[in-house]
Amino acid sequence: MTFFSILIALLIEQLKPLRADNPVYNAVKLLAGKVERGFNAGMREHGRIGWFLMMAALVLPTLAIYWACAYISPLLALAWNILVVYLTLGLRHYSHYFTSIQLALNSGDIEGARTLLSEWTRQDTRAMEVAEISRLAVEKALVTTHRSVFGVFFWFLMPLGPAGAVLYRVAEYLARAWNEPEHMHNEAFGRFAAQAYYWIDWIPARLTASAFAVVGNFEDAVYAWRNFAHRWHDETMGIILSAGGGAMGVRLGTPAENATALLPADAATVDSVAVDADVLPGEEPSPRALQSTVGLVWRALLLWMLLLLLLSLAVWLG
Repeated sequence: MTFFSILIALLIEQLKPLRADNPVYNAVKLLAGKVERGFNAGMREHGRIGWFLMMAALVLPTLAIYWACAYISPLLALAWNILVVYLTLGLRHYSHYFTSIQLALNSGDIEGARTLLSEWTRQDTRAMEVAEISRLAVEKALVTTHRSVFGVFFWFLMPLGPAGAVLYRVAEYLARAWNEPEHMHNEAFGRFAAQAYYWIDWIPARLTASAFAVVGNFEDAVYAWRNFAHRWHDETMGIILSAGGGAMGVRLGTPAENATALLPADAATVDSVAVDADVLPGEEPSPRALQSTVGLVWRALLLWMLLLLLLSLAVWLG
């Protein structure tokens, strides 16, 4: 049932992708905003209470409905699983940004690519060149795919089933909504949400990095993961991006993170330049890296589905 739930949900999303501003997501955002305004008194403990309240309001009803459906009919439980996975997956939510940026760069429309990237990442991209635009687009795609797809897969496979998928997506949203906005920076209220999501995402992030390594350049992915992941300010992001970049042969991250050596001003006048040996492997990001990202993500997705199919067959035959 689990395999078919994910497969059917993926097919439905490919045919009719769910908009990022759909009513369900908007309702969750509205509830999170009300909880933050009602409980935020500047203390970490209040954030913990608000987090558990959000989970109780969204996860418990999902689990109760699943149990009720399973009691009535397995087909009804399958339908509920498909609906929940469809609502929690996000493979196509933001793919239009990535695709549009790729098309803009391929056609030489750098200004258009900057505008699209700014809308997607909420960053100032006015002075960015092609390499930096490509790098940020690839990084955003890899992290978003992990959080919107592979993390959901993992928690859906846990005993909580659809409730696990809801728990993961809500935890991921609260970690962002209660920490990233300007008025929430350095607020104690959101610290528990960030810590809770770190632990909830601890295993999924490493499984995603492992999948990237298996379907890409394994040696470079593992080397980058082991030697460079810790250089990112966000450890989880460092694991995903270092492994993903190594798997594609693309150097992701800022110079401080990938230890890219800066060449001297007169480097063009010398035959060879000493470069730091401890440099993240791969080439500088280019528009071609965006196509490589698409291939890497789809191969990793197929790997997950194959493993899930084998697991389902093992359970069924056992």
